[in-house]
Amino acid sequence: MQQDDEVRIQRVTSANAQALKLPNEPFPLIGRMVVERTSGSWTHREMMFEEETVQTFPDEDYELGDIDAAGFALAAFAQSDCVGLATFADRWNKYLYLDDLKVNSAWRGHGVATALLDAARAEATKRGYRGLTTIAQDNNLWANRFYQHYGFVIGGLNTADYNFTQQAGKADIYYYYNFN
Repeated sequence: MQQDDEVRIQRVTSANAQALKLPNEPFPLIGRMVVERTSGSWTHREMMFEEETVQTFPDEDYELGDIDAAGFALAAFAQSDCVGLATFADRWNKYLYLDDLKVNSAWRGHGVATALLDAARAEATKRGYRGLTTIAQDNNLWANRFYQHYGFVIGGLNTADYNFTQQAGKADIYYYYNFN
């Protein structure tokens, strides 16, 4: 990667559908976002882990037809290489759901995720949406920090989804971003 490489954001179509094969890469688990609701307001604090570990989500088997039937996908390209991917699903409310957001590890911290979300805002507005929504695991502190830095606010917490799984004890934090 070179600092002067320009990143282009494109809608994923049959011409560039290979972008849907962008593999998941490890990400560091450095702490947990602790979320509480008090007096009608969400608050949070960070609890750092004593030891850093890593996690890698399983690779998805995305098919363009399925993605387009549910919503759309955007990819970030540096020259001809896909360096980031975001998939979105239409929802019944006025929030477009960000289903997946990933950036090649060499490109993290270079604005790729921000560029993908900025481009999604334009497409979402054309579709009549007024905001974005997504979910982050509470132990993925880097993702939680990113969403909050972008302007998402906490709108909910689910502590039960991972019961009876290998990830028992984790929680999902629900995020919302209003365009206005």
